[in-house]
Parts: sequence; structure tokens; C-alpha cells
Amino acid sequence: MIGFLRGVLVAKKVPQLWLDVGGVGYELEAPMSTFYNLPATGETVRLYTHLAVREDAHQLFGFFAESERSLFRSLIRVNGVGAKLALTILSGLSVDEFHRSIEKSDVSALVRLPGIGKRTAERLVVEMRDRLPETVGLPLVAASGKAPGSAGEDAVQDAVSALIALGYKPPEASRMIRAIPAEGKGSEELIRLALRAAAR
Repeated sequence: MIGFLRGVLVAKKVPQLWLDVGGVGYELEAPMSTFYNLPATGETVRLYTHLAVREDAHQLFGFFAESERSLFRSLIRVNGVGAKLALTILSGLSVDEFHRSIEKSDVSALVRLPGIGKRTAERLVVEMRDRLPETVGLPLVAASGKAPGSAGEDAVQDAVSALIALGYKPPEASRMIRAIPAEGKGSEELIRLALRAAAR
């Protein structure tokens, strides 16, 4: 099992990133909560990892904080929640926000996320309530060398593409990003503001 990787961030394009670890390139998928904390490309970063082995593929997932990985592992054990949906949940809600939603049985907060219907949200509330202690109280490691994304139309297009990769329909993703003043903002900030607005 690969517990974590420490290496040079080669590239990042939501939801994928590439890490050079001693000359070996690792391709990982990560939630937006991790992308918000990544340093600029060319800098060193350490990510907690989860390796999913299937008959047709081996997928490596990366997380900036142990609490994110722990919640991801709890989520994929819920019936009907796969890795992609778990990444979507972590991209739309912080670990603390998810905990509050479960503790308050706030189904409406979960239904706002793409790919989660009322039945899945209710199942999450029921099944995750007993699993919350696994993820409560784990520290979020501080990031260093975080750099904003590039500004302008490229940032807008990257942000729209990222939302589509997270499960939003193209027209909806475009509307969400275009509703935010883009001037001076990188793609990661645009995505964060769009997801925050969608969760209200």
C-alpha cells in the first residue's frame, strides 16, 4: 500500500495531477479541496494517497490532508458511492461541512452536489453517522508555496472544464463560472467560489 508520496508537482489539471517522485511519474486524481492547497508546478509537495485496484485499472488518489483521505475511504464504503462521487463530495464540501451536514441530517446540502439525489443523500446521512469519528479531529496540514492559477479567459475555460469533470453539465458549469467576476482570479479560485455559491 502506498501511504503517501513526496515529490515535485509536474502538472495539475482538475481532477488530475502529476507528481515526479525520484524520476517516476505518478498520475493521481484529487478533489478540489486538495487542488486549493497545491503549490505551484515545479515545487515539492507531499500527498496522502489511496490506491484503488480494479480488474481493469489501478487508480491512485491524492489528498492534501489525512482527514480528506479518511473521509474518502469512508465514503467509498457507502453503497452506491464510488470514487468519482466521493471526489465530488470532497470538492463541494469541506470535511467539517460534510460532518455538520451528517450530524444535522441536512439532506438538502448534499443534494446540491452533482450526482447526488435525495435517496443517495439520505443513505449518506444514515450510513455515515456512525463513521464520523474516523475523520473527526484529524489535522489539516498547512500548505506552503501556494500559487494562484493564471488569470483571464484560460482560467475561465479551465474552471468550466473542472466543473464538468466533477459532474456538472456543460451549460450549468459555464453559467456557474460566468456568474463570478473573473478579473484577477485564477481557475482554482473561480472553482472554489462557484462551488461555494452552489452549496448555498
